[in-house]
Amino acid sequence: MHNQIRATVADDFDAVNAFIIEQLHSRVDLVENIGHYIIGAGGKRMRPLLVLLAARACGARDDGPIKLAAVIEFIHTATLLHDDVVDMSAMRRGRPTANEQWNNPSSVLVGDFIYSRAFQVLVALGHHQIMQVIADTTNTIAEGEVMQLLNKHRIETSEEDYMRVIRDKTAVLFEAAAHCGALIAGAPEASCQALKSAGLHLGLAFQLVDDALDYDGNAEDLGKNVGDDLAEGKPTLPLIHAMQHCSEDQKALLSQAVQSGGSDHLTEVIGIIQQSGALEYTRRLANEQADLARAQLSSLPASDYRDAMLTMCDLAVARVN
Repeated sequence: MHNQIRATVADDFDAVNAFIIEQLHSRVDLVENIGHYIIGAGGKRMRPLLVLLAARACGARDDGPIKLAAVIEFIHTATLLHDDVVDMSAMRRGRPTANEQWNNPSSVLVGDFIYSRAFQVLVALGHHQIMQVIADTTNTIAEGEVMQLLNKHRIETSEEDYMRVIRDKTAVLFEAAAHCGALIAGAPEASCQALKSAGLHLGLAFQLVDDALDYDGNAEDLGKNVGDDLAEGKPTLPLIHAMQHCSEDQKALLSQAVQSGGSDHLTEVIGIIQQSGALEYTRRLANEQADLARAQLSSLPASDYRDAMLTMCDLAVARVN
């Protein structure tokens, strides 16, 4: 399914990868080494794909979307480098994180370099409205990261708190990718707003699925360790919902697990979450978000690019259905 999406913009996608490699050039070897390491780890590249598909669906014909897609991927990559330091993560995309392979200071500083390179490319594009959207988005992402940090080990975290975090930390970059793809194509306001909304709902669906898989996936498919969220003390939706639908004894165990972090109680926690129906609930919300994204995309003129974005909605939730 992912290959099918990528094939729709195959030449553009290759051009984005080539441009990313070119833009990782630095006078400092360590910057290039870490930059190539994390970019070379792969990933689905859903955000840059969304830029390309949105722009082409709206009639863009030049290479502007290629550079914009690289900007979005650079921002995402920088946040991953910083996230892994904050979370003390040891594995991402099936191999050691950059902070594990090198060290925390190097990861943070190279993340800063990649962030600043994204804005250099953005300035060269010279599209003021896109600059404003990206500036606002990166600011929101930073706030989302801080909110998530404040929620760590906090058993009082509500579903509303959780949804605010995943919106600000994850979904807004999907939103910006789709919105800016439309903007760079000079699309009508209605199309810009439809794609902006579709991107937000798609991003929410992706994060909901990721959080379900943290308790119901396997390390090989996830590219990270199962139970990482629990180990880091993050109260995600499966755990929040389970807390509200389990016995008092089970609630006490879940509370202890969140407050202490680690994986000592992972097997018991997974059992409680599965028994409570929390995974089914999380999957249902993800499907609802994917449906909302599809509804927005359906308002666009028919094209292979629009159909690929609709397939992206299917892909978002296919991992848990």
